[in-house]
Amino acid sequence: MPGTIRGVEDFEAEKTAECLRDSMKGMGTNEKQIIVILADHSNAQRQEIAEIYKQAYGKKLIDDLKSELSGDFEDVCLAMLDPPRLYDAKQLHKAISGAGTDEKTLIEIMCTRSNDEIEEIKKRYKEEYDSNLEDDLTGDTSGYFRRLMVSLCTSGRDSSEEVDQEKAEQDAVRFYEAGEGRWGTDEAELNAVLCLRSLPHLLATIAKYEELTGKPMVESVKDECSGSLQEGYLSILESALNTPKYFAKRAKKSMKGIGTNDNDLIRIMVSRSEVDLQDIKEAYLELYETSLTEAVSDECSGDYKRMLCCIIDPYQG
Repeated sequence: MPGTIRGVEDFEAEKTAECLRDSMKGMGTNEKQIIVILADHSNAQRQEIAEIYKQAYGKKLIDDLKSELSGDFEDVCLAMLDPPRLYDAKQLHKAISGAGTDEKTLIEIMCTRSNDEIEEIKKRYKEEYDSNLEDDLTGDTSGYFRRLMVSLCTSGRDSSEEVDQEKAEQDAVRFYEAGEGRWGTDEAELNAVLCLRSLPHLLATIAKYEELTGKPMVESVKDECSGSLQEGYLSILESALNTPKYFAKRAKKSMKGIGTNDNDLIRIMVSRSEVDLQDIKEAYLELYETSLTEAVSDECSGDYKRMLCCIIDPYQG
């Protein structure tokens, strides 16, 4: 699954750091140059640029950008300078700190990252906040949604690529008997199937479930669960079925209604830029009959819009 940002082939960290310095030196800021550099280079290249910048000029690149930029444009530029899992950790912390909890952000990150990614997020979270992610999630959530977050935080999903079709059928029956096939819902059983099984096994179970019941598993989850728990279970299923389509829908939701949820939009664009943003673009066009670039252009403005559009369609200089 290709991303849109693949990095610069003839990469020169020192020269690029100098260009960034020039773009912020003296009167005014060359925002266009900042946009081109950040959107063209991969995250790994940006880490090298930031290190060289600090060595050369005795200041952190991120601090100079903070002093020169503002608003959503500043936010997206700073997001691009964080290593991916540190950025995830910061987003999770933001979602559970302050008044209220942003369950949608917790769901998006925790339900779509791999075991290894979850482990690195926990490490980064501990280093950044001197606190355990699981403890903070437990303290800020409740009920079966809390159980879902704790289960995902253990990074215990089976990573095998092999599928036992008989076991997949057993899990489909187990899922039915915990939901549609009983009075009330046994959320713990649903949780076990969705959080422990490998993605190939989960796909087989989804297919077996529809064969056995004549009903998609996602529809059963909608009928049997509600609120954040329902959203979490649906995110696991929908991202397993079609990850680009899942994120295309998330991008659409961030731009729907009055105002734009810029934090969500930035996170999706930045976090998927080197993973599957090219496929997300195609899924978005198929779902909504308009390009992701056009949608962003309609909702955003100024340098912020230009940066997001360059992430979606980099110059590849």
